[in-house]
Amino acid sequence: MKFNELGLQESVLEGIKAAGFEICTNVQEMVLPVSLTGRDVMVQSKTGSGKTAVYLLTILEQYQKRKNAGLPLPVSLVIAPTRELALQIEEDAKLLSSHMKDFKVACFYGGVGYQRQNEEISSGLSLYVGTPGRLIDFALSRKIDFRQFSTVVIDEADRMFDMGFYPDVQRMFSMMCSKEDRQTLLLSATLSTRVRNLAWEYMNEPVELESQPEEITVKNITQELFHVSKDEKFYLLLQILNKIAPKSCLIFTNTKGRAVEVAKRLSLNGYKSSYLMGDMPQRERLEALNKIKSGELKILVATDIAARGLQIDDLELVVNYDIPEDYEAYVHRIGRTARAGKSGKAITLACEEYIYGLEAIENYIQMKIPVVWADEVGLSEVVDKSAGYKPSNRKVNSKGPSNSKKSNNKVAPKKPAKAKASVSYENLAKMTPEERMDYYKKTFGSKEQSKKKSVVTPMPKVQSAPSQKTTQPKKSLLSKVLSFFRREK
Repeated sequence: MKFNELGLQESVLEGIKAAGFEICTNVQEMVLPVSLTGRDVMVQSKTGSGKTAVYLLTILEQYQKRKNAGLPLPVSLVIAPTRELALQIEEDAKLLSSHMKDFKVACFYGGVGYQRQNEEISSGLSLYVGTPGRLIDFALSRKIDFRQFSTVVIDEADRMFDMGFYPDVQRMFSMMCSKEDRQTLLLSATLSTRVRNLAWEYMNEPVELESQPEEITVKNITQELFHVSKDEKFYLLLQILNKIAPKSCLIFTNTKGRAVEVAKRLSLNGYKSSYLMGDMPQRERLEALNKIKSGELKILVATDIAARGLQIDDLELVVNYDIPEDYEAYVHRIGRTARAGKSGKAITLACEEYIYGLEAIENYIQMKIPVVWADEVGLSEVVDKSAGYKPSNRKVNSKGPSNSKKSNNKVAPKKPAKAKASVSYENLAKMTPEERMDYYKKTFGSKEQSKKKSVVTPMPKVQSAPSQKTTQPKKSLLSKVLSFFRREK
């Protein structure tokens, strides 16, 4: 179906042309004929399927219709779980409404001052986009009246609840007009019980629509997995980047410290890179996002804050530097590439630290990620110029640590396949998941298991110890305090 077959207003169609859209995606073709009638809808669809355009076009069409009829203009609200997603929605809304001069959009989120956002509220807005915390702040200070919203959208509902925003969403709905007097659209990659409960309580007989919910991973993504030791993982990353030479690359780590480390080591090796994490100042986050989107920055290293809602056009490569501990995060991470029907590549580096998360991921995506190794794909030797980097100091000394005799040695470490000559990576591709997990435990898990045993074994002795031992220190302390006050008295 083409957009011009939906009977949209001319100004809305002009905005669609400005965005480069012509043919509806599956979810747009399914939902728009229903949402444009004013019905509440609850939509389940995979990431990158075009859900954002569904509710934005619905809002814009209703606005233009009422304007042409001389009726009071509607005001709408879009609630998003993260600042990055909220800003992306604002950007898309401004593009689609580019031929509607009176339509004003603004974004509200925490981490920045209130002055500019206060000024935008005072200017009179047609569409509010924001995260729950900042929206509630403005509502409590009586800057935003939730009763004014005739259309309310909850985007990425499952992610919203995963982040603990369920009470905030309930609070916002309690401040709105009745569900019969507004249109509510709820969109989510999955429709969990909590999402459905919210729909039943705060939506008016919503139409439930599902668009390709059974497709967990995008078919156009080429997935590969390298087995490598933790110490050699960064060197393997350099080899991969040297071979592929991606125009844009998003690298995911499980921790903030690792994200900083990888980004700085990449910079030392001549790759223009930056990092992104949740507790960064908003100005720095926006700067990194704008650079990667404009092409000024080729590589962005991020935690899972970028796994949902971040949209980078033509993202060529996603690298899981660490296997995610949450199996669903794997799908959202690799979903940043191959968006809007395009192709992409996702590479996962499996080391002994996070290898045990692989089984849950493969069970969830219902496939075994193809295993490849450096020798077969023709990875060439590279020089790691960051060999002397010390993560704990967060500073890089080009000469390396002064107390290390190896600090001036810039010879690249051995290739992973040669360094672990006794490890047969080729056999991993032929193993069943059960055989592979046994192999992991024998090959990678011995040191980790011994560490766990050293911590766990003393616990039964502590638990079986008499209770007097734990209470005795308290009695001793009490007697000392009492004797002190007696002396003072």
